[in-house]
Amino acid sequence: QMSKLLTQMREHLRMKNYSYRTEETYIGWVVRYIRFHNTQHPKDLTAKDVEDFLTHLAKNNVAPSTQNQAFSAILYLYKNILGIELTGINALRARERTRLPHVLSHDDALKVINDMSGDTKLMTQLLYGSGLRLMECLRLRVKDIDFAHKKIIVREGKGDKDRATILPDALVSRLKDHLQHIKALHEYDVKVGNRVSLPNALDRKYKNAGREWGWFYLFPAPSLSTDPRTGERKRHHVHEINLQRAIKAAAATAKVQNVSPHVFRHSFATRVLEKAKNKIAALQQLKEWMGHNSIQTTQIYLHFIESDVASPLDD
Repeated sequence: QMSKLLTQMREHLRMKNYSYRTEETYIGWVVRYIRFHNTQHPKDLTAKDVEDFLTHLAKNNVAPSTQNQAFSAILYLYKNILGIELTGINALRARERTRLPHVLSHDDALKVINDMSGDTKLMTQLLYGSGLRLMECLRLRVKDIDFAHKKIIVREGKGDKDRATILPDALVSRLKDHLQHIKALHEYDVKVGNRVSLPNALDRKYKNAGREWGWFYLFPAPSLSTDPRTGERKRHHVHEINLQRAIKAAAATAKVQNVSPHVFRHSFATRVLEKAKNKIAALQQLKEWMGHNSIQTTQIYLHFIESDVASPLDD
């Protein structure tokens, strides 16, 4: 009976075009919720039982964002699969903490990048030069690079939103060379009948899209992989672990501490504001490039900008 419930939830998430990563996360939280209540069926549980589970997470120092993710998964189950509206949930919630992001100096960012090579170096340059998130970079398609308008189009970013960000002049020539390099792999795939994986079942709507150059990944995996949903063998993008390991190794060589792919995104935002003469205009532009819902989110990077105000101890 539990297996049937989870299958129903998977099918509903796929019908709503949720990503495979979100599907796995939501299913994982529902399984944990059921196990917490000794495998009782969720329809036999109440809002109080949901409260108890969320309170348990809070008491075990689960991050607020993680607790919210668990809550969203459970609400999805009740509303969309069981047809039950949960109201009045008053669980102990993990306390939100204001954290300043870790930011690299421009010199340190370049030290790490210069100790890299090949595709992972180009990916890292895009993280730092365009403010991309890790998976946004890996999911780029050939058609998402707009050389004419010097833009990079990010599709289905965080919050399932599309946006445009800046394409650095310094990467135009390198990207054109890279496209020529992967063109040979695309031509091979077309010749032997391989297809690239597509979002939202587009391959059923547009039969030839999986072979089109524009849909080819900017950073394709060297070999085919099995789609976990359909079982079909297709060309996917490279796995994120490749970039994570390359950045970690380069940071160790360059002797730069606390470096991760996401740190380059924070460093991009800080550097843009540092260089801008009009900080207010730059904040608004940066908000669009970063894909933030609120300007308050973007303003956090102002903490890293040098100020004319000095400490009295320096007087």
